[in-house]
Amino acid sequence: MKAVILAAGEGRRMRPLTAEVPKPMIKILGKPLLERFLEVLPSEIDEIILVVGYKKEVIQDYFSSEFKGRKIRYVLQDQQLGVAHALFLCKDLVSDGERFLYGYCDDLHSKKAIEELIAYPLAALAMEHEDPTHFGVFELDSDGNLVNIEEKPKAPKSNLVATGVYVLDSRIFGYDLLKDSTHGEYLITDNISRMAKDFKFKVLKTDFWLPIAYPKDIERAEEAMRAGK
Repeated sequence: MKAVILAAGEGRRMRPLTAEVPKPMIKILGKPLLERFLEVLPSEIDEIILVVGYKKEVIQDYFSSEFKGRKIRYVLQDQQLGVAHALFLCKDLVSDGERFLYGYCDDLHSKKAIEELIAYPLAALAMEHEDPTHFGVFELDSDGNLVNIEEKPKAPKSNLVATGVYVLDSRIFGYDLLKDSTHGEYLITDNISRMAKDFKFKVLKTDFWLPIAYPKDIERAEEAMRAGK
């Protein structure tokens, strides 16, 4: 099973830490965020596709062509047009009908939760949050399947937010990219919401997710790692 991992962003909110390295290479207790994410990938993942952009050579020099026996392929996103655009750059590397893990590498995630996630044909990891207005918010049906994702809503329909880790398959590429008029980017939440209307899309709650958006979050992340998360 492949993993498509987005690592192309600069991380502007992390400045000045990202002046010399991209956000995925900011270290948490001596290891880059991207490495922390690769370490929690399930054993079923045997190939990694990294979408790189800003200061890509820092990532490529560090990881080269493999990580602990898993082949790494690099895809260049030279224009920052959004996470859906980044995924669609990988279309030719995903076979017809193939499932894959899709995720953002610049947060800390639960290995156990991702292992549970890949048991489903299509699925998303979610977590309850006290202020969901800053995230993609999940609306579910009575069986825990996805109905819709609303990006940064002013009046959220739930407090269950997207953590940025999904199990998708090649059918995601059958939904045209739509530029979000508010954020000016191609958001994957649009494509997944449309896909969920056509296919059952399970939503699972994770036991651990720590978003890292600002320099102050690094201390929280290191405390979590020391606590064994």
